[in-house]
Amino acid sequence: MEAILLQVLNGLDKGSAYALIALGLTLIFGTLGVVNFAHGALFMIGAFCAVTVQKVLTLSKITLDPVKTDFLGNPLQIKTPYVEGWFGPEFGAALIDWSVPLAILFAIPIMLVIGVVMERGLIKHFYRRPHADQILVTFGLAIVLQELIKHYFGANQIATPAPDVFRGSFDFGAMMGMDPNVVIYPYWRLVYFAFAAVIIGAVFAFLQFTTFGMVVRAGMADRETVGLLGINIDKRFTIMFGLAAAVAGMAGVMYAPINSPNYHIGMDFLVLSFVVVVVGGMGSLPGAVLAGFLLGILESFASMNEIKSLIPGIDQIIIYLAAIIILLTRPRGLMGRKGVMED
Repeated sequence: MEAILLQVLNGLDKGSAYALIALGLTLIFGTLGVVNFAHGALFMIGAFCAVTVQKVLTLSKITLDPVKTDFLGNPLQIKTPYVEGWFGPEFGAALIDWSVPLAILFAIPIMLVIGVVMERGLIKHFYRRPHADQILVTFGLAIVLQELIKHYFGANQIATPAPDVFRGSFDFGAMMGMDPNVVIYPYWRLVYFAFAAVIIGAVFAFLQFTTFGMVVRAGMADRETVGLLGINIDKRFTIMFGLAAAVAGMAGVMYAPINSPNYHIGMDFLVLSFVVVVVGGMGSLPGAVLAGFLLGILESFASMNEIKSLIPGIDQIIIYLAAIIILLTRPRGLMGRKGVMED
């Protein structure tokens, strides 16, 4: 029971990241009909927004302590972050400690601008081109963005810690009447799952209950008819591209403490998330979310030592095996719509 509960928690954690990235991918495909292989790079940029904010907040001035000396007898150098000098030691230290959540405020406008520029500057020229062309150009863009990040931030992982209050673990076992310290789980991973649930719920509520969202959904179903009504649907789709980029960026920001960002983190998630989109059904937002959590839980159970001892390497291929089985039985995916990518 303890092992099952722990693997479910691991699966929800992984599934949250898959679902958030797949949600953005599906938003772009459902509105613009574009297969965006640069979406993983947007997740990566979001993670490095967290890195950037942390680096900026920890910029320090160096002073010499005339009393204390190092082992060579030289005056000891003291680094004092500028934010502590500007806002006081306590508030400045709190800003540094909460740099990851604060990075969301920085990432949202940055990702919106990047999404709009990407759509207006490049993607719009490939709306009516074959999907193979879209994949090639967006994959090339992803490589360019990846190499830019590598150039400016280096090839190594950059630790981006969560706030101190979330660095411990929650004892699920004790809460459920089991032995203590048997089923424990990091607080920040639980925060990430809750964050993903809020973002997914907000996106669905925005599309379902706002006038803007209703027009977008109508445009996804019949773009030409909506255009004949005098609505600038292209402008709204551009905004949706920016929102999808913002969702990917926020997902990357909050994932930074879980997996220290590096320049290829976007590619690591992109392939898996695209499999999630296909399994869920191309163009289906509920399908993308459902498939993300299902495949995350499946991958988590496949990583158990008992399973890997029976089938070595199964944890590396289980998602692809599941995708093959699902697509053989349901060619449109779990919740795919008729006619999507069937021409």
